[in-house]
Amino acid sequence: MKSTLLAAALAVSATSAFASAEKYTLDPSHSQVVFSYNHLGFSTTTGMFSGFEGEIMFDQEDPAASSVSVSMPVVEMFTGWKPREDHFMTEDFFGVAEGDMITFTSTGIEVTGEGTANITGDLTMNGVTKSVVLDAKLNQVADHPMANKPWAGFDATTTLVRSDFELGQFAPFVGDEVEVRISIEAQKAE
Repeated sequence: MKSTLLAAALAVSATSAFASAEKYTLDPSHSQVVFSYNHLGFSTTTGMFSGFEGEIMFDQEDPAASSVSVSMPVVEMFTGWKPREDHFMTEDFFGVAEGDMITFTSTGIEVTGEGTANITGDLTMNGVTKSVVLDAKLNQVADHPMANKPWAGFDATTTLVRSDFELGQFAPFVGDEVEVRISIEAQKAE
């Protein structure tokens, strides 16, 4: 009898914990991943990815119980110079095929302060999956003034080693470390 009551209590607790996470879908028009790297010691070169799809299961009461899953097409890279973008799509780097995606799926969230967390997850890029940690910050959760819907905004940063993803062409002359800045908005799903 005790084990049945314990199992029922655990089931109710698990359901209650899951029920408090709310689904938010990414707003691709206000979400970007900006990357930068050292180019031969002469400059810092910058590019951006857009075209996001994804969702956040966001638990405001217990942020560690949240999760995130995001994907973006490799071909949505923008560097400001078309020949560079074309080169990044060749076998020297991505060897991109139609439909190739970069994905991130969280595996754990450690709350580090008021509105901040380290989000650990699996990043898959160029056919390679590695665990990465995003240093994330909640910017705001509020009703969007124009959409009149609940909205959330987050920023995050990380540093990737591009050779870890078999993208190390021209390293170390072209920096192997890539600084990544992420800014996303998401609307509460209906």
